[in-house]
Amino acid sequence: MTNVPNTPASTRFAAADVLEFLHPITWFPPMWAFSCGVVSSGQPIWSNVLLIIAGILLAGPLVCAASQAVNDWFDRHVDAINEPYRPIPSGRIPGNWGLYIAIIWTLLSLALGFILGPWVLAATAVGLVFAWIYSAPPLRLKQNGWWGNAAVAFSYEGLAWVTGAAVMIAGQMPTWQVLSLAFLYSAGAHGIMTLNDFKAITGDTQLGVRSLPVQLGADRAALVACAMMIAPQLVVIGLLFGWGQPVHGWVVTILIAIQALLMARFLRDPIGRATWLSAFSVSVYVSGMMVSAFAVRGLTLAQ
Repeated sequence: MTNVPNTPASTRFAAADVLEFLHPITWFPPMWAFSCGVVSSGQPIWSNVLLIIAGILLAGPLVCAASQAVNDWFDRHVDAINEPYRPIPSGRIPGNWGLYIAIIWTLLSLALGFILGPWVLAATAVGLVFAWIYSAPPLRLKQNGWWGNAAVAFSYEGLAWVTGAAVMIAGQMPTWQVLSLAFLYSAGAHGIMTLNDFKAITGDTQLGVRSLPVQLGADRAALVACAMMIAPQLVVIGLLFGWGQPVHGWVVTILIAIQALLMARFLRDPIGRATWLSAFSVSVYVSGMMVSAFAVRGLTLAQ
């Protein structure tokens, strides 16, 4: 096993290193899913803008950032192999400060969740529990690609979507249409999580992390990832047409066709093009989320 470099017992580190440690690029999915929940609720936007901003900040810069900090702390040995330039293995976040930051961000998330109300606090707590059991022993769900990716997909997409809708309707249960979309796009996000595992095959193999590329091999894992992204979206298309929203259904159909073209190129070189597919196809995927959210909004406003 490659050891994490020994670092001085210092408390000095740059704000830029902390920001990198919190992975701002990963904040977008839950913030976007929360926004989809807001839109799908059918409730007025501008009269609730401060509540929406607070919810988006909670979903991304707090809860998601906390999950990234937890993951980086407990993954520091893997990162020493796969990404030695990361803040902890490089020594830029010294000593136990990675753990301390993870705890601080967890507490800040709970505090804002408490301020926003009991339903939001409950959703925040559930998301944080998933964040810790995903990375931390003894459960460490990420040791198995099936369970770990499901936990992340549920937290980043489904839970954030439902929370956004529930916040807008004063903590009531969202409609079954909203819940259906949140579930389906969470299921599809499992495939997105698998794309992130291709870059860590070497370290995961050495340390016994059973990601899907490790379990199935790169080629089979690539097929599974693509299938898991596409299949739920096909169900979404059926629902949209069934709900009398053909325009939205056709738009999502076109977006799926674009993803399929990108995936065809990815499947020819899964390891080399996983990051490429994640950058382009995922953008198209999340566009379909918002299109579907507006479809449900239209249903709500028409009632």
